[in-house]
Amino acid sequence: MRNFTKIEKLTSLTPVAIFLLLWEAAGHFAHTPLFPPLSKVLNEFYQLTIDGTILKNLGASFFRVLSGYILGSVLGIIAGILMSTNRIFKKSLSPIISMFLPIPTLGWLPLLMLWIGINEALPITLIFICAFFPVAYNTYTGIDGVRPGYAKVAKTLGASRWFILRRVMLPMAAPNIFTGLRLESGMVWRTVIAAEMFAIPTGVGAMLFNAESIIRVDIIMCCLIALSLMCTLFERTLIWAEDMITSAWR
Repeated sequence: MRNFTKIEKLTSLTPVAIFLLLWEAAGHFAHTPLFPPLSKVLNEFYQLTIDGTILKNLGASFFRVLSGYILGSVLGIIAGILMSTNRIFKKSLSPIISMFLPIPTLGWLPLLMLWIGINEALPITLIFICAFFPVAYNTYTGIDGVRPGYAKVAKTLGASRWFILRRVMLPMAAPNIFTGLRLESGMVWRTVIAAEMFAIPTGVGAMLFNAESIIRVDIIMCCLIALSLMCTLFERTLIWAEDMITSAWR
């Protein structure tokens, strides 16, 4: 069993190792600043980390993402619960969510630049929009998709509406809710990068834009590596949270 696990780990790491080796070899073979080898990118990443440049900008992006994502997710879950448990909220909120959900988040950028201006509230609002509508929709569809028979059985046994929601509906809808949260954990980073590239002078997106203007491909790749690490961190954190929250239910 242990040997099988080791083989699985080796199999999963082999493609990554091959990719990194090919990247290093192709970079030396190309011999151009437009395609630097992996070693040069890692060295630049180290230098940017030591002088604090990448940490400062990554910290700014992280604060914006975390603020907008938490606010949008919490309110999205509340809106989804209200729509699935109350007819008035369903009739009032469902058309709004159905109307705004298909609109790309960055489609709001020109309008919000005029309404809010170019400041910290702009990327946070965009991230809020990015998280709110999909999470609300997933929460609503998750709870609405639970078979009515489960709630009827609990009600027959004397359970209150709050107990049914907390101990029956939400546990069974949890996979849908966390799926929405995980999907948006990557989208919010794409959103903040685009917002920073167009409108905000700080953050990883601004670093990408500035590096492109001076043709520093190594810095661009450093930013992409940092973004990849942050997206992975967000996803792993949500997987851990899902396991912690739903372990008792399972």
